[in-house]
Amino acid sequence: MRLVFTDDESKAVRPIPARRALVDDVYDAVLGLLMDRVIEPGARVNIDAVARDLDVSPTPLREALSRLEAEGLVSKRALKGYVAAPLLDADGLRDLYDMRELLEPEAARRAAEHLDAEAEATLTESVAQMRAASAPDDDENFRNYRRFIDEDLHFHNLIAEQAHSPLLADSIVRLRSHMHLYRLNFRHDFEDATVGEHEAILEAVRRRDPQAAATAMRSHIENSYSRLGPVLFVPTDDASA
Repeated sequence: MRLVFTDDESKAVRPIPARRALVDDVYDAVLGLLMDRVIEPGARVNIDAVARDLDVSPTPLREALSRLEAEGLVSKRALKGYVAAPLLDADGLRDLYDMRELLEPEAARRAAEHLDAEAEATLTESVAQMRAASAPDDDENFRNYRRFIDEDLHFHNLIAEQAHSPLLADSIVRLRSHMHLYRLNFRHDFEDATVGEHEAILEAVRRRDPQAAATAMRSHIENSYSRLGPVLFVPTDDASA
């Protein structure tokens, strides 16, 4: 089952307080608009309107869009300005997961070698938050789902950071930004399996077992694709004939 995006609160504008009107903050805000599909894939980014909604000038917004262009999340087109990247097709999503399989197990392997007590506590808390958000709650269905997805991203980014390789971490963060454009299409019955896989990664990293951490991460990525790919790209009757 796909999540239906009906919660008006999720579309609400989230202005930045004046004290945070820095390029990094604007970048985070615009990235959130892209991830939440407030700015739809393939849609033109109205710089004046977005700057007004975020209560910033167009200058830091343009700088943030330039960074997002370098990451492939927006593109600059003649006569149209910035346009949000379209969703990847089936081949593009498969390629993205192939790249994740190359990079993230290595990050987990290195994280098991470098993990400190503070990072371990943060990872443990992230998994606990995912477990809490995965509990059934009809009254806050969308809110919990969003918390779950945000913690999923947080967990993987923490593992990447603990690899102590800025280039590796940066590559992983960029790949996962593209993947999370699909998050509103995820099924609702995958949360428990995902948390279990995160717990396996965490346990291996806690034991300072690099090989087990890499294996657990690789298994998680393979399972993630098996859950997501068939849901997003179901062959039509004509294609399967």
